[in-house]
Amino acid sequence: MRILLVEDDAEVARFVRRGLQEAGHTVEHAANGRDGLFLAASEQFDMLVLDRMLPGGVDGVRLVETLRAQGNRTPVLFLSALSAVDERVKGLKAGGDDYLVKPFAFAELLARVEALARRPTVDAPATRLKIADLEMDLLSRTVTRGGKRIEIQPREFRLLEHLMRHAGQVVTRTMLLEKVWDYHFDPQTNVIDVHVSRLRQKVDKGFDKPLIHTVRNAGYMIRAEP
Repeated sequence: MRILLVEDDAEVARFVRRGLQEAGHTVEHAANGRDGLFLAASEQFDMLVLDRMLPGGVDGVRLVETLRAQGNRTPVLFLSALSAVDERVKGLKAGGDDYLVKPFAFAELLARVEALARRPTVDAPATRLKIADLEMDLLSRTVTRGGKRIEIQPREFRLLEHLMRHAGQVVTRTMLLEKVWDYHFDPQTNVIDVHVSRLRQKVDKGFDKPLIHTVRNAGYMIRAEP
């Protein structure tokens, strides 16, 4: 693996770097938080091993928070002399994946690094949904079909999003009541039918192929083919 070590203590840095290199890994070292953040944000690493308390105006927690805000999901192992539960929790909540308290045995550090490397990679959540020529941008909260902007209300957006996330599947009234309206009971109204009808007018009207279909006695489905 290519590992970035961010550690201001020169002796600890030499100890960890030598051990990781002897285990077959390539190690880059930064001695402060500012340089560590620059390297982590601009280069590709398989793992970050960083001290919790760092000079340079950027401590370990802030470094990781910044990376996570940028969508960087590189696994992070914190090293710290701060052993209190609250400090460990703070590091993990910032986006750290593991936390090792100083002083530590190198064998444990290596075992934790290898354990993190075995974790399955989690794909970034989708920010765009697409069915045929219908597209939904989950970040800008916009919907287009055939390149034309469709103006829909917040509830309609949630309804369409749920249908698109389950494209090709029957979505029942109960599912829609729970996921879109937050009802855990049937209020015995035609609220779903009304909203689906409005959504059809906006999504399908004027286009050759309808995308929203009624499945008799079951619910609704969105699919590219009739």
